[in-house]
Amino acid sequence: MPKKILVIDDDPIIVKYLVNLFEDNGYQTCSASSSMEGMDVVILEKPDLITLDLQMPQEWGPRFYRKLRKDKNLRKIPVIVITGIDGDHAVKDAVAFLSKPFDPDKLLGIVKRTIG
Repeated sequence: MPKKILVIDDDPIIVKYLVNLFEDNGYQTCSASSSMEGMDVVILEKPDLITLDLQMPQEWGPRFYRKLRKDKNLRKIPVIVITGIDGDHAVKDAVAFLSKPFDPDKLLGIVKRTIG
């Protein structure tokens, strides 16, 4: 069974790009357009990895990340931050921190090393 990646980003173009990139490389995907929706999707889908944008409307990515890390059933899910803002913004133990625009080959390499 393929590994599942949750893409959380408020930009539909980025979401579509990442979903296509991951699916073209054999991964299952699910997505959320906000961090609030993302928490619901995490609970429902139980992804193997999450890509997280930090700057989103309603609730910023760092707040989602802190909630995720506080939940004993979800805290071990690896997170790759992909964002257009500088700095790690309280997500210091994320698997990786990529700035937009990012290199898709570098991202895929990180994903493969993290979940296979």
